Amino acid sequence: MARFVTYKRYPDGYGEICLNRPEKRNAISRQMQEELSVCLDQAEGDTIKYLVITGAGNRMFCAGGDLFELHGNLSPEQAYEILRPMQEVMYRILKFPVPTICLLNGDALGGGCEIATACDIRIAREQTKFGFVQTRIGILPGWGGGALLYQKVNPSFALRWLMGGHTFDAQELKECGWIHRIVTDSDWFERSTLLQDYTSKSRKQMELLKEQFLNRLIEQDLAVQMSDEVKNSASLWDSPEHKAAIEKFFSRK
Repeated sequence: MARFVTYKRYPDGYGEICLNRPEKRNAISRQMQEELSVCLDQAEGDTIKYLVITGAGNRMFCAGGDLFELHGNLSPEQAYEILRPMQEVMYRILKFPVPTICLLNGDALGGGCEIATACDIRIAREQTKFGFVQTRIGILPGWGGGALLYQKVNPSFALRWLMGGHTFDAQELKECGWIHRIVTDSDWFERSTLLQDYTSKSRKQMELLKEQFLNRLIEQDLAVQMSDEVKNSASLWDSPEHKAAIEKFFSRK
């Protein structure tokens, strides 16, 4: 069986999880969700200073959930059963014992932005764009990433982004605090230089910094908020707006 998510430990002391389905824009299928969970198990069992999450290719970090599985003919109950395991993966990324760094090799849409938001640091390649576009297809973020967004940026901007379903370029999102750094194409592949600020720290330093950060996020409340958002998103699955948006998507295919 093909592996669509991989884990590797680097000699510099960090681990990397890579979404490796570029022909499908790294869209998350149920198989990928299961593989992502296994990779997190591997990373948690490893003695690493920090964890990188990135995508294969140079076009898309992640296009969100695979609409061939998350289609419009699901009932709210069926949608919730498919969405909930990925919410659990998101919470594991949020609570990972050392900092997580999302290297945004390309654009991200929908659930791709949710995965990036679950990470602690977001570094984007230049000329990339990102969109919490779920409201444009009649639903809400389906993995709890909208609840996390309110913790990571100014709440009024989070509401604007979620409600409008807009796509912003990396520079705009750097000004809003969602993107922490933009890297030129020429520097993107200089991985040791790109990550040297993190590699130079000890494992213990990184553990303590992450613990402090999680305490600030009041993580117990976030688990409930994420779960509620997933339930609310699933409740909209059989709405006319969502069905029409998914039908439009497949008619273009």
